[in-house]
Amino acid sequence: MHRKLIHNSYACPKWLEYFLIHLGVLVGMAGPLGMVRTHDLRDWAQRQPDCHSYLRHGRGLWVDGWWQLHCELRLEHPPVFRLEPGLLHDRVLLFMERTWMLQQLPLAVVLAALGGWPWVIWGISVRVLVSVVGHWLIGYFAHNRGAMEHEVVAAVVQGRNVKWMSYITMGESWHNNHHAFPGSAILGIYDDQPDPGWWVLNALHRLGLAWDIVLPGDLSPRKNLRPLTSRASLGTGGKRPGNCPVPRSRR
Repeated sequence: MHRKLIHNSYACPKWLEYFLIHLGVLVGMAGPLGMVRTHDLRDWAQRQPDCHSYLRHGRGLWVDGWWQLHCELRLEHPPVFRLEPGLLHDRVLLFMERTWMLQQLPLAVVLAALGGWPWVIWGISVRVLVSVVGHWLIGYFAHNRGAMEHEVVAAVVQGRNVKWMSYITMGESWHNNHHAFPGSAILGIYDDQPDPGWWVLNALHRLGLAWDIVLPGDLSPRKNLRPLTSRASLGTGGKRPGNCPVPRSRR
C-alpha cells in the first residue's frame, strides 16, 4: 500500500493494486485516501526547517503515544493538498474510503464461522489494536532512534534505520533509506538490510505481476542529500545489480 499507492514505485495489474490497498485498509488506521492525506502532511512537515512536535514525533515516548493514539492535530493554517485525479475519481478507492471500517465485517464473518467469537476478537479487535499501536511505535523509533546513512540537509526530521524491526515491518523500518530515496521500491538498499517487502515485490515480478520497479539509482539526484557513511557516498548502496535482481520494465 505504501510503496504503490503513496509513492507509485512500481506498476502492477489494477486488481492486484486494489487487493494490496485493501489489505492496507484492513490494518485499521484509515481509508486509502485518508492514508495518502496523512502521509502527505507528515512528509511535507518533516521536510521543513521546523514543524509541530506531533508531526515529527518530537516529544517523549509516552507523550507522543498519547498524542498519536488519542488526539487530533488541528492547524490554524493547514497546508492544502490536492489528490491526483486518478485517485480522486477512482470509484473503488472512493468506496474503500467510505466503508473502510465496515471492511472488517467480511473477515469477521469468516472468522466467526471458523472459530466463533474468540476468533473474531483475536482476528479483528486485537489485531487492529496491535497494528495501530505498532505503527505508532515504529514511527516513533524510526524518527528518533537508530542508525543514519544519509542526512536530508535543512529538514527538521531525519529518518532512522531500525534494524530489529525490519522483519516485522516488511522492511519499512529502514526509514533513513526511505527519507533519502522516497520513490524507491526497495528500502533495505544494503546487503545487511533485510527487506521482506522487496522480496515479495521480486516474487511478483517473476510472476509477471509487477514491473516498472523504481530503484534508488533511477531517481534524480538530490542536492540536499548528504551521505554520512562510506557506503552511502557510493550513491545508491550495495544492493544494486547482483545481490538483488533488478526488475526490468514490461515496456
